[in-house]
Amino acid sequence: MKILSFKSGHDGAVAGIDAPKEHLMFSYEAEKDSLPRNSPIDPNTLIDAGLWFNELPDVLALSGWSTRGENHTAISGAGSFGIDESSAIVGTKNFFGKRLDYYSSSHERSLIWATYAMSPFEQGEPCYVLVWEDALGDFYEIDRDLIIHHKGRVLAAPGRRFSFLYALADPAFSGTSETLGKDFSSKLQSASAHGDARAIDGDAQGLIDALLNNSADSGFLHKDTFRGSPYHNVGVTSPRFQNLAAKYSDAVFSRFHDFAKTNLTKHYPLLISGECGLNYRWNTRWRDSGLFRDVFIPPCTNDSGCAIGTAVDAMRHFTGRAKLDWTVYAGQPFNDDRIDMEGVTSRELNLSEVAAALYDGMVIGWVMGNCEIGPRALGNRSILAAPFSTETRDRVNKIKGRAGLAPVSPVCLEEDVSKHFDWSGPSPHMLHFQQVTDPRLKAVNHVDGSARVQTVTKDQNAMLHDLLTEFKATSGVGVLCNTSLNFKRSGFINKTSDLYKFARSVGLDGFVAGRSFYRF
Repeated sequence: MKILSFKSGHDGAVAGIDAPKEHLMFSYEAEKDSLPRNSPIDPNTLIDAGLWFNELPDVLALSGWSTRGENHTAISGAGSFGIDESSAIVGTKNFFGKRLDYYSSSHERSLIWATYAMSPFEQGEPCYVLVWEDALGDFYEIDRDLIIHHKGRVLAAPGRRFSFLYALADPAFSGTSETLGKDFSSKLQSASAHGDARAIDGDAQGLIDALLNNSADSGFLHKDTFRGSPYHNVGVTSPRFQNLAAKYSDAVFSRFHDFAKTNLTKHYPLLISGECGLNYRWNTRWRDSGLFRDVFIPPCTNDSGCAIGTAVDAMRHFTGRAKLDWTVYAGQPFNDDRIDMEGVTSRELNLSEVAAALYDGMVIGWVMGNCEIGPRALGNRSILAAPFSTETRDRVNKIKGRAGLAPVSPVCLEEDVSKHFDWSGPSPHMLHFQQVTDPRLKAVNHVDGSARVQTVTKDQNAMLHDLLTEFKATSGVGVLCNTSLNFKRSGFINKTSDLYKFARSVGLDGFVAGRSFYRF
């Protein structure tokens, strides 16, 4: 049985599962070919997915979704909400002349089953699940029989509430929580690193209470409602706002932590899903809380994993199994469209040569194999640089079109991570917070001394591990700067023509694609 699954709406994706092998064949996100961030599925994504099938799949699955319009709500598949079997649609569909099984379940279920299927725990081991995102802020329990139990709603729409604070302070934004920029959450995370939560005033606490206690009914948060607040358009680099951001981040997390401490007392593992699972500071606080035996966050914790989640839900319905063998490099393969590249010299890839070039200060694009799934560049669609100077950080941020002090993440040999950061063991998907302990790593050391590390083993990514090993032999440190290879506000670059155009336009010193090293 092969299952072909679709996620409509923003963060569109197509996923395929080989159910007898419990194997994720692919997960293709629509944005991952230099298309706008959060793109819906387009025909190219569907055609690429079809290359995996020699014949039609056995099951079509559709991740539920709903969109509120001016006069009505448009429903796709089983819609957005619901956790029991009544929230699924089971039937058949005529598809290219063949009658196929059809399965659709809610967006809520897709988030739950994606993180459950990808987690390392055996099927039948009870787990808690936290879904926190633009709409949901809820805890669940999955029992040994794969039944989902709702443990309680802590806070509606925590993702929107969190991002709205940045919008409130930003004079360039006018609107509501329904029209927030997709990068506001990460920008607020960065602002909170500059702040001191202990330095807030009474105005700040009153605003926090108002934001967290506001009803999530129709209309939700309007910027104009807070026009009288001293934080309205105060500016996102204001120290007063940064202190507020630090306190607000603590306040949102505390709401969920306090609920979990009181109500989730069985010490089960915690699985985290939803876009707030990209908040690496919160993830590490869950890990360090002592409330759970373990904590797992998948690399596609946001809506990019929903096609996978619905495919798993369909597999569970038809086979009783809900676990997957998967790799983070299950995205689209690179497309070498064989263009002429003027002004570029090419030679066969030699990792010691690349390591030497990086040590000499070059900033290099790095393309290997298939795209990563989820929003983090994890060594197959990356920009790499040496980690030693603030000038390198500033240059990488200029290349990316970001503020000069924006954090740049490191990638590190897993066996060496405790030499450079207050961390031991794996952090393969760049989803946790670490303190930098090596003073040499100035390019990846954020203003508060933190970093968001990706650790790498030979089994996880052999080429990146080998490059880090060569760089360590050259520099004494198995760490590099690693940020995503993409045009601004677009998904990962995935073909040679775009890679060449990007490298020329932003001033990369060269790039590696497949078995070749190209230099300008």
